[in-house]
Amino acid sequence: MPELPEVEHVKRGIEPFVKNTTIKSVTFSKKVIEGKNNGKETIIKGINLDGFRLHSEGYTINSIERRSKYIVFYLKKNNVERILLSHLGMAGGFFIVNQLSEISTPNYRKHWHVVFHLDNGKMLVFSDIRRFGEIRNLRAFKDYPAFLEIAPEPFEEEAIEHFNTYLAQKKVQNKPIKQMLLDHKIIAGCGNIYACEALFRTGIDPSRKVKDVSDQERRVLFYYVQEVLNEGINNGGTSISDYRHADGKTGEMQLHLNVYKQKVCKVCGHNIEQKVVASRNSHFCPHCQN
Repeated sequence: MPELPEVEHVKRGIEPFVKNTTIKSVTFSKKVIEGKNNGKETIIKGINLDGFRLHSEGYTINSIERRSKYIVFYLKKNNVERILLSHLGMAGGFFIVNQLSEISTPNYRKHWHVVFHLDNGKMLVFSDIRRFGEIRNLRAFKDYPAFLEIAPEPFEEEAIEHFNTYLAQKKVQNKPIKQMLLDHKIIAGCGNIYACEALFRTGIDPSRKVKDVSDQERRVLFYYVQEVLNEGINNGGTSISDYRHADGKTGEMQLHLNVYKQKVCKVCGHNIEQKVVASRNSHFCPHCQN
């Protein structure tokens, strides 16, 4: 699943081509249309396809931002403002092309689902191999309350205080620390890859309970979460399976991982082991992490 660094790079890749452009029309794939006809929320969530077109076509994309793992498009038409809110799911991505045949990765070219035809002649294409991603067209963020529950961005000053305050709650004391890192109400944008890497750098076993992680360890852990997310951004994200930039290129963070999908610990030489923590497969070194 694309995490904060990957979503940041997708946002950066499309922004120069779509900012201040107007959406002339929107095209949906057969899968999206069939899903809606069968009462399913396939890609387009919380609104029917006609409504989505009505509140997208003719609107100008004034600005774009990334919030946690979401890409937010701010739209305006005359005095009416709307928000396009997109989550890439497990294997979604946005691409900027002149025609669909220009999407270089065959699976993404085949599994396109929404095309925004822009007035600069470009196509903003949302592709999703597994169809777990989503795009919502909102009047305001309050129309999607779950978005308002996201923790502060991990690089903001208040993020560490928010993290420590949440971990001090009685209800989480017996939960594994790894689970806390994956909850976007606690840390925004940190998914499985970067959580595994941050825990390794801190020397903490992913299944250790919150109550057994000292205040000092929590501060160090949060620092390493920030560090690995920054490294992920600087290295273009992690391309282990499906993730691609908006131009189809891959990231390079996978070349710098210590435990995730690795066989041997680069520090001590011990075999990297795996175990399920909070329903996610965790990679760790049993010698370096305890």
